[in-house]
Amino acid sequence: MEDHSVDDDNSSILSSSPANSPVMDRNPSPPPDREGEQDGEKVDAIGDTVYSKHWLFSTLTRLIQIVSEQNTGDSDGQMQLPEEDEDELCKIWDMAMDKDVAGFLQEFKAADILLGVIAKSRCPRLTEICVGILGNIACFPDTCLTLSQNNDLGVVLLLLLGDTDPPTLLETSRLLLTCVSQSDVSSLWLERVRQQTSVCSSLCFIMCSSTNMDLLVKVGELVDKLFDLDEELMKTWVTAGSQPSDEDKEEGERRLDVASSLLEAAKQLRSESPEGLEVYLHALQLLTTIHHGIQTLAVAGGTGQALWTFLCEVVCEDLCQPDDPPLVLQEQKSLLVHALAVLSVLYACQDQEAEHSKADTLLPLVGSMLRVLQYHREYQVSSGHKEKKDGQEKEEEEEKVDEQLQALIQTTAEFLSDIITDLTKVTLLLELSIKKQSLFPTMLLPSLNQNKLI
Repeated sequence: MEDHSVDDDNSSILSSSPANSPVMDRNPSPPPDREGEQDGEKVDAIGDTVYSKHWLFSTLTRLIQIVSEQNTGDSDGQMQLPEEDEDELCKIWDMAMDKDVAGFLQEFKAADILLGVIAKSRCPRLTEICVGILGNIACFPDTCLTLSQNNDLGVVLLLLLGDTDPPTLLETSRLLLTCVSQSDVSSLWLERVRQQTSVCSSLCFIMCSSTNMDLLVKVGELVDKLFDLDEELMKTWVTAGSQPSDEDKEEGERRLDVASSLLEAAKQLRSESPEGLEVYLHALQLLTTIHHGIQTLAVAGGTGQALWTFLCEVVCEDLCQPDDPPLVLQEQKSLLVHALAVLSVLYACQDQEAEHSKADTLLPLVGSMLRVLQYHREYQVSSGHKEKKDGQEKEEEEEKVDEQLQALIQTTAEFLSDIITDLTKVTLLLELSIKKQSLFPTMLLPSLNQNKLI
C-alpha cells in the first residue's frame, strides 16, 4: 500500500504554499521590486493590491517554459522544481488568496494555463502548486462558477484523485470540496462525480491506505459532503462496493467498499483528530439512512460487526467517562450522537447470534448511556443556577446547543429503551436457569458493579 504521509500542513480551504506562508491569515509579501513605485506605475497594480500584472504575466510565462523543458528531456521519471521557480510560483499561490488577484487570474485565463501544466507535469511539487492556486481561485463564488464550467478541468481534477502524491491529493480534495460546497455549481460537480466511476475506488483507496491525517480529514469531508448532497450517489457507491466488477473477478481482487473504507479511516483518526473522527462518523450515519447501507452493514461477519466493536470502544473508553465533569457532554455531544445513532441501527438489524446481541457485551454500553443521561441532568441543574447572559447572539447560540443536546438525549433514550427491553427478556430466561444453577452472581454482578448499574 502506498504511504500517503506528508510533512506539509496546509489544511485550510484557502490554502497557502507550505514552505512560504506558514501564517494563513495574512496577505503575502508583494513581489520583488514593487515598493516605492510612482503614481504613473500604479496602473500595473492588480485591483486595489500592490501586486504587479507584469510580474504575474512573467511568472506564468515562466511556468509554461518550466513544463516545456521538463517534457523535452530524455528522462521519463519525476522532475524536480528549481528552488527559485518554486518560490515565485508559491507567491502566486499565496496571492490567489486575494479576491482581486483571483479575479484577475481568472480573467487572464490562468486556469487554462494551469490545467495544461497539470496535464503535462512530471513534477509532483509543480502539480501540487498548480492545484493549490486553482483551489484558492475557487474560494470566491464568481471565479468558482467560471472554473466549474470548464469541463476539461473537472475531468482532470477527478482523475487526479488516483495520484500517489499526498500533497497533490490534499490540494485536489480541498479544491473539489470547495466546488461541491458552492450551491451554484454543486449539481455540476455531482454529475461529473457520478460519471467518473474511478472516483469511488480512488477515495476508498486513500481512506484505507493513507496515514496522513490532514489528507484523511479532507477526503472524509469530501465524501461526507457528497453523501449529504446526493443520496443516489451514496446508493451507487454502496452497491458498487458489494458487487465486484468482472475485471475484479478476473484478477481475483475484491473491490474496496465504502463502509469498510470509512471505518478504516475513522480508526486512524480516533486518537489523532476528534474533528476528523466526527466527520467520518457522520458519513457512516448517513449510510444507515438508506436501505442499501443498512443491508451492507447487516451482513453477518461483515463491516457491521467491526463497526459495532469500534464504536463501542469509542463510546465506552473515550467519551463521557466516570471521572469526567458533566460539562464534557457539551464537548463530545456531536461524536456521541453520531456514534449512538449508528450503534442503534446496528443493534436493530442484529443477528441473534451476533456478538452485540449478547447481554454481557451490552452492559458497558448501557452504563455509558446512563451516564450520558445523568450528566445531562446534572448539566441542566447547574446551568439553571447560572446567571443568563444578555444579547441575541448568545441566545441563538444557546438555542443551537439545546437542539444538539436534544438530539443526543433522544437518540440515547430510544436506544437505551430498546436494549433494556431485550435485556428484560434475557433476565426472564436467566431466572429460569437460576433455579438450576447459581451462575448469575458470578457472571453478571461484577459487570453490573463495574458499570455502576447496581
